[in-house]
Amino acid sequence: MLPLTINKPKMKKKADVYPWKYSSVGGTVRVKILSGKDIANLYQLDRKMWTVLSCPTEGLEFDEKALKMIDLDSDGRIRVDEVIRTSQWLTRVVRDPDLLLKEADSLKLEDFNADDPDGARLQASARQILKNLGLKKDEISLEDTADNVRIFAGTKFNGDGIITPASASNEETAKLIETIAGVASAMDRSGVPGITTEQIEAFYTACADYADWQQAATKEVFPFGDKTADALAAVDAVKDKVADFFMRCKLIGFEAGLTEAVDVNVEQIALIEGNLAAAADQIALQPLAKPVAECTLDFKAVNPAWKAAMDAVTALTGVGEKPVSEQDWAALLDKFAPYCAHLEAKKGAEVEALGLDAVKAILKEDKKAELLSLMEKDKAEEANALSIEEVDKVLRLNKYFYRFLNNYVVLADFYDSEHVAMFQAGKLYIDQRCTELCIKVSGPSAEISSLSGMYILYCVCTCEKLGKTFDIAAVLTDGDVDGLREGKNAVFYDREGNDYTAKVVAIVDNPISIRQAFWAPYKKVARMINDKIDKAAAEKNEKSMAGLTDAADKATSVKVEGDPKEAAQSFTSSFDIAKFAGVFAAIGLAIGYIGQFIVKVIEGAAALKFWQLVLVIIGIMLLISGPSMFIAWRKLRKRDLGPVLNANGWAINAKSLVRVKFGKTLTSLAKFPKLTAVDPEARAKVTRRWVFGLLALAAVTLGVLVGLGVIKLW
Repeated sequence: MLPLTINKPKMKKKADVYPWKYSSVGGTVRVKILSGKDIANLYQLDRKMWTVLSCPTEGLEFDEKALKMIDLDSDGRIRVDEVIRTSQWLTRVVRDPDLLLKEADSLKLEDFNADDPDGARLQASARQILKNLGLKKDEISLEDTADNVRIFAGTKFNGDGIITPASASNEETAKLIETIAGVASAMDRSGVPGITTEQIEAFYTACADYADWQQAATKEVFPFGDKTADALAAVDAVKDKVADFFMRCKLIGFEAGLTEAVDVNVEQIALIEGNLAAAADQIALQPLAKPVAECTLDFKAVNPAWKAAMDAVTALTGVGEKPVSEQDWAALLDKFAPYCAHLEAKKGAEVEALGLDAVKAILKEDKKAELLSLMEKDKAEEANALSIEEVDKVLRLNKYFYRFLNNYVVLADFYDSEHVAMFQAGKLYIDQRCTELCIKVSGPSAEISSLSGMYILYCVCTCEKLGKTFDIAAVLTDGDVDGLREGKNAVFYDREGNDYTAKVVAIVDNPISIRQAFWAPYKKVARMINDKIDKAAAEKNEKSMAGLTDAADKATSVKVEGDPKEAAQSFTSSFDIAKFAGVFAAIGLAIGYIGQFIVKVIEGAAALKFWQLVLVIIGIMLLISGPSMFIAWRKLRKRDLGPVLNANGWAINAKSLVRVKFGKTLTSLAKFPKLTAVDPEARAKVTRRWVFGLLALAAVTLGVLVGLGVIKLW
């Protein structure tokens, strides 16, 4: 078992402090774990130098059993102290701690440290496991320890506090254990049902109680002998209906006028169609018998639907051979009172199925002490059995502990292209890109995650085939964001290759690249202009449609029988060509202004040399894009994974920067080959672009000529 406290040696002088090696990774200096000796001396590493102080055991792509083994207090979180205690125990029971760096799933028997008491015990347990499995070899693997049932199959005693028929020394005791297990059982480590101390005690107590309860029964308790139980059941089946009958009789005695109301409803029976024998349930709703003022019940003249039940009462109790009064019926019910009281006092019901004779025989043999003795022998093997289970712990940590340290003490796996960090859940494919930095989270946490400076897509992932649903935070570190929005669908693949439908539910907006920041102002202006043009066009279209509608209304409002000249004059007044001439003049004037501006730009550019013109253009572009690029550059230098992990329950103790170059390895973009052939549709698109381009050039040229006065439009 692991110690409850960390074994801290005496304080050393400054010169004797363990000589750690360091490297700069992710924007901060981190310790390097390069040997088993480093792992053994983790207790000397200043906690301020640990990258992680706490992490959850859920939602990680790591061996679950290994995480639970490190989580010593089983609270769902792994803290520094637990990591240190695990490292001290593991490096003590293994002869060469450098073996941990190999991450092998097996150990040779000689690899256990026999000089340490725990190591020697585990070595002996490893030999016992191999013996139980019938394996003759000098090493043990995780495959050998994975199945406890195989290891303990056929063992008489295995320290789990449960004995099985195999634990018995004779056939009679084995059968008794089977009998007790039939009443209450527990699953033994060997995979066979067995019994515990508590179940043995409860069984013998139940047997004694049941025997005493049966012994207390006298003849008065059973008024009808062995038929008492059946008689009570027969009476219980009709007693409510009998009580209803006597109440109807008493109502007639109270008021004769109620006779018809409480008697059989002839009309309801007459409404029953078809075979009356099939309508027994409806007929049973009618009174038990025809009520009479004398308040007597003739069992031979009862409702046919109740005849069989009443005959059963007569057959078992003798009541009903002649008409029965209410007092006679009450006297019959009173006869069952002792029996009912006896049933209420019943004890040991769990062993009743065995029968009274079998219960008495078990009590007479009294093998309870023998069973408890077997139990003591089993419990004596508890330490050995736990040691056998600890062998699996050594092997599992031998394989996974070093990898865990590379995700906890340092984030080496995250920054190493050959490994994947245990918090990386899989890959998200969206908008012609794939991001490998996907972290399972409990839900959107924009306030915390925005501190990371990262562009984050919060997605809900669902797999109907597996019946799983969870949330992820997918971090985009390259490309652009033009097509991304809330509600967009994507596909997520977990580390095992299972696919999930992913839907974007929230976005944390931050710069992705300098290139994106360079074009951002132009795209923003383009969107603004596009929105304004669309708005203005919509307003103009609405006004034009309204004008045309008014003109049409005025034109059609002239009477047909009126003067044609009057109609023409009315239409002419509604369609004033002077207005349209004014519109054309305004368009020409606007084109003229644009032309004059272009001419001045051309004249100014002509006065500059080519390299000066290039510098001017570059200066203008930097003036526009510079602020956006500077802000993006500062944010990209500070992109930190820590806040994202913090939002998922981690306690991150150091910066974990994701700079531009590293970010490109986390998000891959689609790369298409250059096409040598163009399909007809693409060729048509190119043609349309050329046509629109020539028209735009012609419009600009016309504007220049109008501005110079070469051409007059009016």
